[in-house]
Amino acid sequence: MKTLFLAAKTVIISFMKKLLLAFLCGAAFNCHADGLPDLGDSSQETISPQQERQIGEQSMFRIRANKNYLDDEEVADYLNHLGSLLVANSGEPAQHFEFFAIKDNAINAFAMPGGFIGVNTGLVMLAENESELASVLSHEIAHVTQHHLARMIAGQKYDSLAAMAAIAVAILAARNNPQAATAAIYGAQGGAMQRHLNFTRGYEREADRIGLSTLEKSGFDTHAMPAFFTLMQRATRLHEGNTPSYLLTHPVTAERIADVENRVQQFPFHLVPDSLDFQLVRAKLMVISKSASDAVAYFTSALGKQKFGNPIANRYGLVLALLNDDQKQEATQEFSTLRSQAPVNAMITTLGGQIKQLDSSNKDIVSFYRNATQRFPQHRALFYDFADVLIQDKKFNEALKLLNEQILAHGNDSRLYELQAKTFSALGRKQEAHHALAYFHILHGDLHGTIEQLKLAKQSGTNFYELSTIESELKRFSEIAAAQHKKR
Repeated sequence: MKTLFLAAKTVIISFMKKLLLAFLCGAAFNCHADGLPDLGDSSQETISPQQERQIGEQSMFRIRANKNYLDDEEVADYLNHLGSLLVANSGEPAQHFEFFAIKDNAINAFAMPGGFIGVNTGLVMLAENESELASVLSHEIAHVTQHHLARMIAGQKYDSLAAMAAIAVAILAARNNPQAATAAIYGAQGGAMQRHLNFTRGYEREADRIGLSTLEKSGFDTHAMPAFFTLMQRATRLHEGNTPSYLLTHPVTAERIADVENRVQQFPFHLVPDSLDFQLVRAKLMVISKSASDAVAYFTSALGKQKFGNPIANRYGLVLALLNDDQKQEATQEFSTLRSQAPVNAMITTLGGQIKQLDSSNKDIVSFYRNATQRFPQHRALFYDFADVLIQDKKFNEALKLLNEQILAHGNDSRLYELQAKTFSALGRKQEAHHALAYFHILHGDLHGTIEQLKLAKQSGTNFYELSTIESELKRFSEIAAAQHKKR
C-alpha cells in the first residue's frame, strides 16, 4: 500500500508541475519551458500544437471555475466516450481531446484550441438521436484538427499564453452572447479579434466536409447532420426569432445546407440505433434542468403516455427525479421496475447503488460496490460512491488504496482529491487532507483557495517530504497570485 501511495504521489506531483506551468504562463511570466518560443516575439506568426494545448489548458481554468460548468462525471464520461469514437476516425487520431458539458439550455457547442470541446446541455437534449449529437461533435473535432481557432489567433501580437487564452475565452463568451462581443473582446485586450467572432464560411464548409467523413467512418448516420440543421431552424421559429447560439456562431445558410445535403447523397442511408447511455444521459440532463417536482411530473407523464422517449430512460429519469424530490420509497419502487426491464448498464448500476444506500441496514453494500467496480472498471461514478461507502464504513485504508489507484489513472480528477481529503481527515492526517484539498481547488481554477489550503497544510504537519513539496507549491502559487494582482 505504501508503494501505491508513493506512486500516486508521483503522479500528483507530476501533474502539479504541469498546472504550475500553465498558471505561470497565465501570470505573464516568461515561459520558455519545454521549448516554447517567446510569444512576445513579433516574428511569431503561427501557433504550435504544444502552444495550442497550453492555451486550451489556460482557458479551461477559467471555464471550470464558472458556475455553469457541469461537473458530472457520468455526463462527461459519456461525451468523452462518444467523442473518442469520432476522434479515432478523424484526421488526427493521436490528438488529445477533452469533451465537457456546460449547464445551459441554449443550443450551442464550441471548440477551444488544443482539443477542448464544450457542449451545452440544451444541445444534447435537443438532439433526437445519437447520430445528430455525433454530427455536431464531429464538426467541432474538425475545427480542432484543422486548427481553425488557432489560425484566428495566430498573427496577433500577445505577450503571453495568458493573453491568447483570454482572447480564446473572450471569443467563447462573445459567441454565447453576441451582444456583449465588443466589451468582452476589448476587455481581453484584443479588439482586432472582433472581426473573427464567427468562423468564416470556408472554415464552416471545411468542418462540415471533414466532419461528415468522420461521422461516416465512425458508423453513424451522415444524414443526421442536415437533419439537425433543420431541427435547429425549427427551434429558431419556436423561439420567435431568438436564434439558437449554435446558428449564430456557426451560421447555417441555405447554401451550406444544400452543400451538406448534396454531400450526404454519396453515403447510403442506414438506421443507427442509439446507445442506451445516450438516452440515459439525456434523461439525466432533463432532471438537472428542471426542478425536482417538475421533473417528476415530466417523467410520470412520459411513462403514462408511452408516446415519446425511451421507456427505460424515462423510468431512469423518474427514479432520479424522485430521489431529488426526497421521495425515497417511491424511488425504490420505481427502481425495482427499472431493474427488471433494463439490460446490465453502468449508469443504472450506479443508480442501484444509490438506492441501496437508502437502507442503512443493508449489509452487502460493500460487496455490491466491489462487484460493480470490477464489472465496470471505467465508470468513475461507481468509484466515487464506493469510496464514500468505505469511508462511512470506517474502512479508511481500503478507501485510500482505492483512491490512490484511481489517481494513478486519472491524475486531474478533482473529485478524487476531495474524497482523498475526506479520508485523510477521518484518519486525523490534517497535513495531507489540506494538501489534497489544494489540488481540488486548483483543478477548479481557484487560486485563492489553493493558497489557503497550502498554508493550512504547512501549519498542520511535520512530514518533511510532504512539507518540502507544500512549501515549493506555496511559493510558486503565491508568486502567481502576486503577479496577477499586479496586472490588475
